[in-house]
Amino acid sequence: MSRIVHFDIPSDNPERAQKFYQEVFGWEFTKWDGPMEYWMIKTGDDKQPGINGGMARRMPGQIGMTNTIEVSSIEEYISKITSGGGQVHTPKFPIPGVGHFALCSDTDGNIFGIIQMDSNAK
Repeated sequence: MSRIVHFDIPSDNPERAQKFYQEVFGWEFTKWDGPMEYWMIKTGDDKQPGINGGMARRMPGQIGMTNTIEVSSIEEYISKITSGGGQVHTPKFPIPGVGHFALCSDTDGNIFGIIQMDSNAK
């Protein structure tokens, strides 16, 4: 069974959004040392149920938070998604040192990500 392991918050103004989430929920933000402008979000104690996430500048047309589901094989799940009536919006691409990611939607148009973890991804 695949689980939601991460969420992404798009923002037109990440500094303003970070201030909001810090003040309202006490979340902690750390700049990611990767190939894109991205902040990791710690939402609480790792011993408690819940997930952490991230924040990036909004891409054109992006609305709302995106949940990311960990899968064992990107190719296998892309096939399952399209066979089930879903769509792939952003084909598989590597996130260096993290894994491979694709952005998809379900039959109602809800956007979600899938990720196959792989620390050797380049």
